[in-house]
Amino acid sequence: MSDPFSIEGKVTIITGGGTGLGASMAREFAQRGAPVLIASRNATHLEPVRDEIRRAGGRCEMKVIDVREAAQCDAMVAETVAHFGRLDVLINNHGASIASPSLDLSPNGWKAVVDINLSGTFFASRAAARQFIAQKRGGKSGGSIINISSLAGVLGSATMTPYGASKAGVINLTISHASEWGEHGIRVNCIAPGPIDTEGAAARTWPNPKVRAAVVRSRALGRFGQPGEVAWPCIFLASEASSYITGAVLMVDGGTAYRYRSE
Repeated sequence: MSDPFSIEGKVTIITGGGTGLGASMAREFAQRGAPVLIASRNATHLEPVRDEIRRAGGRCEMKVIDVREAAQCDAMVAETVAHFGRLDVLINNHGASIASPSLDLSPNGWKAVVDINLSGTFFASRAAARQFIAQKRGGKSGGSIINISSLAGVLGSATMTPYGASKAGVINLTISHASEWGEHGIRVNCIAPGPIDTEGAAARTWPNPKVRAAVVRSRALGRFGQPGEVAWPCIFLASEASSYITGAVLMVDGGTAYRYRSE
């Protein structure tokens, strides 16, 4: 009997795949036999991850794209299929944020964050869904789209309004696409991480020991999450073990949202 939790051979695109959570996802998927294409705006972030995966025996390609451009998202999918012959999983992990009071936020600042986080997720998802539907006509099953939102998309953010608003939009997009594309066998789910201890997040969000200690105290589990603790739920949602799950939002936040709502 085949292992329903296996992702071996599942061709996967990971946007934002050169750093932090995306790099962790790429390593974890490749270690389990999934061919991966990692995408980002910065080739210098992608190349070390690609080379590391290849040295370890995994299959990895890279693509420099701007997810705000629909045509570039289409090209990303087309190149993935050209390299690996098909597409099975898309993880929309790209993201941008600006810390600014709303009263001081420029129109360009608002637009940049919303366009990357929300419009980019739409364009990449649409490109993947078109490929999944084309594959299904050829007798292959539908695919899995996994959107990475945020705790800020659930609770809001007093200091990063465009980030919280756009990540809330990603949650709604998840539910809408799950409903729209379910007839094609396409599953669309969402993970909303809380504070995860990556280098970039630490520098932006908890830059000193006092702030870091306060963040830890607010978590029911009393610690930060680790990158693998987001990658592993992605593996589950990419596998056949989650074949009857779509339109779901999985909180990977150490109990933060629960604790916030109970206070």
